[in-house]
Amino acid sequence: MSENKKLKIAIGADHAGFEYKEMLRDYLASNYELKDFGTYSAESADYPDFAHPVSLAVESGEFDFGVLVCGSGQGVAITANKHQHIRAALCWNVDVARLSRQHNNANVLCIPSRFVTEDLSKEMTDVFLATDFEGGRHARRVDKIEC
Repeated sequence: MSENKKLKIAIGADHAGFEYKEMLRDYLASNYELKDFGTYSAESADYPDFAHPVSLAVESGEFDFGVLVCGSGQGVAITANKHQHIRAALCWNVDVARLSRQHNNANVLCIPSRFVTEDLSKEMTDVFLATDFEGGRHARRVDKIEC
């Protein structure tokens, strides 16, 4: 990837993740090309309605990475991982975010808004997007994931 090309990030959340999604979208906007897949308010919303479009956007190659937020992070992670070429990682600290990229080549970061601070979610996102996949023995393992 050329130095001038900005990474393309698809972002989405349900109502429980809405405030964090808004904050992360604004935080990332100056360094990345972003598309917000919703939700667009804090009114009750179903996480699959946002996790599927974000996952499809990453799976198709239109976007480099996805960021999904819900209360536990679990609903969006489960939904995203239904997609054949998605490796969604539920992260709750910086080390898990880093290792999910280094060892698992994760392409969607899932954040549990009810269990991490805004600052930690920013730090995890920064680390996730900046960390390269190590390949090697990890590539062999990642290649065995798809059914």
